[in-house]
Amino acid sequence: MTPPPILRTKAALRAAVLGWKRAGESIGVVPTMGALHAGHLSLVESAKAGCDRVIVTIFVNPKQFNNAADLENYPRTELADAEKLAPFAVDAIYVPGPDQIYPEGFATTVSVTGLTEGLCGSHRPGHFDGVTTVCAKLFLQTLADRAYFGEKDFQQLQVVTRMARDLDLLTEVIGCPTVREPDGLALSSRNVLLPPESRAVAPALNRVLRQVAERLSDGESLGPVRFQAEAALREAGFTKLEYIELRAADGLQTLEHPTRPARLLAAAWLGGVRLIDNIAVG
Repeated sequence: MTPPPILRTKAALRAAVLGWKRAGESIGVVPTMGALHAGHLSLVESAKAGCDRVIVTIFVNPKQFNNAADLENYPRTELADAEKLAPFAVDAIYVPGPDQIYPEGFATTVSVTGLTEGLCGSHRPGHFDGVTTVCAKLFLQTLADRAYFGEKDFQQLQVVTRMARDLDLLTEVIGCPTVREPDGLALSSRNVLLPPESRAVAPALNRVLRQVAERLSDGESLGPVRFQAEAALREAGFTKLEYIELRAADGLQTLEHPTRPARLLAAAWLGGVRLIDNIAVG
């Protein structure tokens, strides 16, 4: 099966999308940093179902990394990614160089306040500014009607949705369910970096979250339950626990009880890899 065409410049991308727009066709975009897995491909399936044309972008965005080693070690698998996308018959893979996103003299940052505070925002300074800046650029370059994001990065989904709404961008942000391994581990491009012994332990993060969610739904408060959950994760082998928090699903306000639709979110380190996960509560 022939891989989709790879476009590397704004000019080539714009020529394609303007033709589709003139034909009255809708455009969906799936923004990625490559190293595609089944979670990304589920977003592609959703885009194919909802749009006439689909673009998958692959750009390892330096502005959303606050750790130089993390940026350097991030998997880059363009050829394999193109092969994985071939069966889906997407209309283009956009793989811009840094100069196509951040040309010489680039001096603009798109920043969302409020939603970016706490959770990952506390542990990755500048990360969400990088996310919203690159997403604004990609939405405008692709002229997408819809953009598809996974719920695994739930805070990111809320931040990008707010950014698009606040700036009156014509791109609707669509959240799609988290895809998991059979053992419950949320799919992530970083999972391939886990040593085998750590990969065997990693599903404990989701298992502990589900246990916490059940207890919260039964009326317990987060404080004491969180203390026990952190102990369970440390005993399983997690070396650094950044947070386990209950937040409102529609605004990320801090909650002690799931008195409204909520998300239980966690971030922790295992085998030198940062893992995040979240589940719905209430």
